[in-house]
Amino acid sequence: MSDVELLARIIQCEAGGEGEDGMRAVATVVVNRIRADSGEYGRYNTVRDVIFAPRQFDCAREQIGGTYNPQNIYNATPTQVHYDIAEWALSGNRLPMVSDALWYYNPFSPECRQSFPNSSGQLSVRIGDHCFYNPTGDYYLT
Repeated sequence: MSDVELLARIIQCEAGGEGEDGMRAVATVVVNRIRADSGEYGRYNTVRDVIFAPRQFDCAREQIGGTYNPQNIYNATPTQVHYDIAEWALSGNRLPMVSDALWYYNPFSPECRQSFPNSSGQLSVRIGDHCFYNPTGDYYLT
């Protein structure tokens, strides 16, 4: 699977119902992790490395907690918009409101946590159902 197809599939699976800004924001986070030169993500250099890093994207897993996960990238059917956004992100574009974000999280509630996954990320913005987090100084100690 090419980088463009893999990114298009994760965009569709993770943010397919979030509109173009939501999908661009998810693509931005993936590319930000690829570009990270320090901290936890400093060791991941490709789309594949980032997407298949342990415990990062539920959509990259066929099983969660020993149960089949039907919402996975292998079952995803990206459309042209997903491929266009993947190419947009891989060409160096980033959604400005999440240009530094390394994480996103769906809290399944109207409120976003102020930090995620711990003190390494500070809330930046909410787009659709997802909260996006920029790294703090603590991230660079990981």
